[in-house]
Amino acid sequence: MNQRVYKEAKNSLVSAPVAALLSLFLPGLGQILARRIQRGLLLAGSMISLAGLMVWRIRIIGRLEEGFWGTLAKALSRNPLFVGFSLLALIGIWIWIVIDAARQTDKKKQYGNAIFALILLVFFAVGWQISQIDLVRLTRDANEAWTPLSKILWPWDAAVTRDTESLEAGAELLVDSEGEIPPVPEKRPGEPYILVEPRSGNLSKLDENNKVVPGTELTIRGENFEPNTHTEIWWSDAIGNEFQPRHEGRYLSVTTDDTGSFELKMVMPYRLVPPSARGPQYHEVIARQVSEVGPLLPSEPLLLTIELIIETIFMGMMATIFGIILSVPVSFLAARNLMSGSWVTMTIYYITRTILNIVRAIEPLIWALIAVVWVGLGPFAGIVALTIHSVAALGKLYSESIESINPGPIEAIQATGATKLQTIMFAVVPQMIPPFVSFTIYRWDINVRMSTVIGMVGGGGIGFLLVQYIRLLEYRSAGIAVWFIALTVSILDYVSAEIRNRFV
Repeated sequence: MNQRVYKEAKNSLVSAPVAALLSLFLPGLGQILARRIQRGLLLAGSMISLAGLMVWRIRIIGRLEEGFWGTLAKALSRNPLFVGFSLLALIGIWIWIVIDAARQTDKKKQYGNAIFALILLVFFAVGWQISQIDLVRLTRDANEAWTPLSKILWPWDAAVTRDTESLEAGAELLVDSEGEIPPVPEKRPGEPYILVEPRSGNLSKLDENNKVVPGTELTIRGENFEPNTHTEIWWSDAIGNEFQPRHEGRYLSVTTDDTGSFELKMVMPYRLVPPSARGPQYHEVIARQVSEVGPLLPSEPLLLTIELIIETIFMGMMATIFGIILSVPVSFLAARNLMSGSWVTMTIYYITRTILNIVRAIEPLIWALIAVVWVGLGPFAGIVALTIHSVAALGKLYSESIESINPGPIEAIQATGATKLQTIMFAVVPQMIPPFVSFTIYRWDINVRMSTVIGMVGGGGIGFLLVQYIRLLEYRSAGIAVWFIALTVSILDYVSAEIRNRFV
């Protein structure tokens, strides 16, 4: 049988009606005067926080509307579920606090924590709205996410390549200028041929709001290409720079029919024309078929990934080595049991501990940004960032291990008249080897993992390559990098486990 245990509490300073009235004007005040100070402060803080968050979100949802009531009405019309529920819940919590204040004057009644469940529910609702969680979009767009995800999960088509031969034809256009319109390209028997109409037009541009204004629509017809073959459409500007235009996020291409012909429409792409350009500007549309010949060869993404994963491993290794060298002497200064001899050593102890805490509180990613400004882009910046954080992390772990060692050997060595240095060498160090090895291996593992992240801000390593591939929508190349990261971390985890079993 469950028995209720009531806490011994002091008598309330006010009666139940007074406590309720006070909490009506200032939530939590009745509880405080009922000598439920902690409860009253918690309810007051929760109510003030929720009210502030609600005012903030209502202003954002109902922005550009004058006056509080106008803003509230607009917010209700735009998001009635969230705003309506939150307001009703806020009013309900306020009323509940008033009732709770009256109950708290009777020390024999249970405190009741259901009100805090409602407060947490409202906080959750506000967090849901602030973080813009959209479950409908999550499920609706799952199919669209599968295309890039499938390329990342199985990227090996991009890991190998062959030498290529190309079959192409081009047609000139007069672009954004006055001049003679290029003639119709001449047909030659058996050679690929394309015709573009019209043969002059305007490129896509950006308006004052940085929105794309579509250019002239072109019709491209091709003949005498290889039948049933993927054909890429390329664009060459007035100075010969080539790029492949995109349509709806995909590179523009077409597949020829059984006779080697095709027809497609495209909008002239956006291309920045330099102000120094003078005279007629002629661009070229190119239809290109690329066929693979010869043996399989490692692709450029594969070779780059291998090169940078090796760089990443050595970044982690070098940062760990430098971290060990610098953190070992620091750890002795941060160990209380070794620095408690006088006020001078204790001052050094507190200063060292404070510095370690501050440095460790700043993430390696932030240190990498600072290091990039300091020493420039590249792996050295990553090593500097990881070393700084490793010194702080290992210094703390090492010092805590020193503080937990067995004092018996230290007392025995000191009884022989040994110096401070001799005590550390013969009584402290032998006890520190196993935890030092364990923490060092653990830190090496962390540094290799972090090396893949800090590269994204210019700290070198494979992270830099990975973020470039993702920005360029090269998901297969990014998938190769992801696979190598996963394999490297798995192998290092196995190696570190073996080392730990041998030496710890």
